[in-house]
Amino acid sequence: MAAAAFDALAAELIALHDAPCEVPPFSERFPQLTPEAGYRAARHLHAHRLAQGWRPRGRKIGFTNRTLWPRYGVFEPMWGWVYEQTLVYAHDGRARVSLEGLVQPRIEPEIAFKLKASPPRTRDPEQLLAAIECVVHSVEIVQCHHPDWKVTLADCCAANGLHGRLIVGTPLRVEEVAGLAAALPLVAVTLKKFDTTIDRGIGANVLDSPLMALAFLVEVLAGQPDAPPLAAGEIVSTGVLTDAHPVKPGETWSTAFTGLPLPGLTVEFT
Repeated sequence: MAAAAFDALAAELIALHDAPCEVPPFSERFPQLTPEAGYRAARHLHAHRLAQGWRPRGRKIGFTNRTLWPRYGVFEPMWGWVYEQTLVYAHDGRARVSLEGLVQPRIEPEIAFKLKASPPRTRDPEQLLAAIECVVHSVEIVQCHHPDWKVTLADCCAANGLHGRLIVGTPLRVEEVAGLAAALPLVAVTLKKFDTTIDRGIGANVLDSPLMALAFLVEVLAGQPDAPPLAAGEIVSTGVLTDAHPVKPGETWSTAFTGLPLPGLTVEFT
């Protein structure tokens, strides 16, 4: 990707952060845009946010749900930063969340991990669990600056993984659940808008298990020398268990789980 085009994309990402709006896909206007170039451009946005006082608190992984790949035309996961400014802690299973500044927001029920150590580069579930302090139910609000959610993987990488907000619920300590590695692929979630069931999903939708999504992220970060590895204290949300559904102010959405003692969340949007 030519230097002038790269600089223009990086400047546009910062402008969209400061004044959110819909724009034609980056990949249409920067035809040489690759996922690698997207991640590099996103680092300029990350630096801009850090200069404004934003504080990283973890990562989000997107497009780990293979059932959605044909629908969106994205056939590989990607990641983005979660910040203190985008992180919302639910109280007693409830949260009130502003959608202000988000473009075409959608809701995603997920499983997240709070790390107690940097995870090893492995696909062994037990070794990955040894680096995890807690399992947490999270609800990510993703956004898209491109009309009708028409994106490529490179677009998503440039846009910080489409991250908007991350709501996290009550943590469940790893040592409190026997057979956790085997249970995670089978955990099931129901997503409701008001009293209407909108979608259902299971842990196996996420690269066969949320633990395998974590393994993917460790592997990808190992190949990105400018991206710091995962560290103790980070929250890592592993990707949507259902589909992503549009949300708007005035709506109340809720989740419920079976297969693990994870409390659901009720989120009121303003």
